[in-house]
Amino acid sequence: MLQIKQFTFSPIAENTYVLYNDASEACIIDPGCYFPEEDAQLAGFIEKQGLRVKKLLNTHAHLDHVFGLKWAAAQYNLIPHLHPLEKPVLERGQWAAEMYNLPYPQYEGPLLPLADGDTLSLGNDELEVIFAPGHSPGHVCFYCKKQGFLIGGDVLFLRSIGRTDLPGGNHAQLIESIKTRLLPLPDATIVHSGHGPATTIGEEKKHNPYLQ
Repeated sequence: MLQIKQFTFSPIAENTYVLYNDASEACIIDPGCYFPEEDAQLAGFIEKQGLRVKKLLNTHAHLDHVFGLKWAAAQYNLIPHLHPLEKPVLERGQWAAEMYNLPYPQYEGPLLPLADGDTLSLGNDELEVIFAPGHSPGHVCFYCKKQGFLIGGDVLFLRSIGRTDLPGGNHAQLIESIKTRLLPLPDATIVHSGHGPATTIGEEKKHNPYLQ
């Protein structure tokens, strides 16, 4: 059974997640640690829990979700998983960082590709990759069917949706992704978003003004 630890990092208040099982195997999703003390907070939790980090996953490559990617890859000797359509987004990171006056060390190493329908295993637990573009061209979500939760990145939020005014964003595509890829999930599915509090598929079906 997977446990979920959420951290909120950086001036952009991005949610970084650590998922870990009973065998102390873990994955980090969207390492957004920006300040050295945030690196230390994430590493300290992993060390205190005695976790062995096996995978480094990204829903997408906007700078707030990759601030800590280079550090995490080096710290745990891992190659990040990312959808191939996000590689240009990752490479534009320094341009975006200059725009927001948030310089950071950009990851420039190899990447492991993610594709829709992939299954990622952590011991006996599995995450399904769901391709959900619109906020960014290669955005994916990670769905745990057995436990009924979704690590959703910046697709669906509590009463809101991801922004689409950044390069590669497409509002119609985002709405299509939400309606065809996420809303068919069970209503009780908990959505752990890239910013803000968690919600559920059922709540957003009923109350999200962008989906009515």
